[in-house]
Amino acid sequence: MPRRRRTRHPRHAVTALVPALSARTRRSTTAHTGRVRWSVVASPIGDLGVAAEDSGVCAVSFSGPPPGVRVVAEPTGVLADAVRQLRAYFAGELTEFSVPLSVRRGSGFERAVWREIVNIPYGETRTYGEVATAVGDPAAARAVGVACNRNPIPVIVPCHRIVGAGNKLVGFGGGLHRKRFLLELEARARILRDFGQ
Repeated sequence: MPRRRRTRHPRHAVTALVPALSARTRRSTTAHTGRVRWSVVASPIGDLGVAAEDSGVCAVSFSGPPPGVRVVAEPTGVLADAVRQLRAYFAGELTEFSVPLSVRRGSGFERAVWREIVNIPYGETRTYGEVATAVGDPAAARAVGVACNRNPIPVIVPCHRIVGAGNKLVGFGGGLHRKRFLLELEARARILRDFGQ
């Protein structure tokens, strides 16, 4: 008997990875249009490489753009929106991304994990085990960790919100210092938002 996956209305306005996550954004999961363009976003955790094609953002890299790619000095369209929203996020002004995404890879399980991650509210965390249970395989906590490590669009698809059992700060492709910074940024912004300055 196939496992039933829990579904719920997403709290984030990021476009669909696999079925639609939000009516406010465009869906792009398999159709890739146009060439990939790269830009750089200066952030408190280092320069991020951000890539987009016509249909959506397809990559965020903690190590910047790949060597040899041409970086767009004045991004337009989806890429410009992604750069603007990432800057607002790091300024503590944006809690929900609304850029469309174009996911170019990932198994069905990985995409289910990424979709579940997008549902985690800003300033909150879930454990690897909780995400495994949410995608229908409670024994797959380790596989959730692998899926997080393969997330092509970190920060926007917030795999930093996944923590170990007992809320331990473990595992992050960008390094634990970046994970800690992102969680602290969101905690501070949420406190200011909920309780005033």
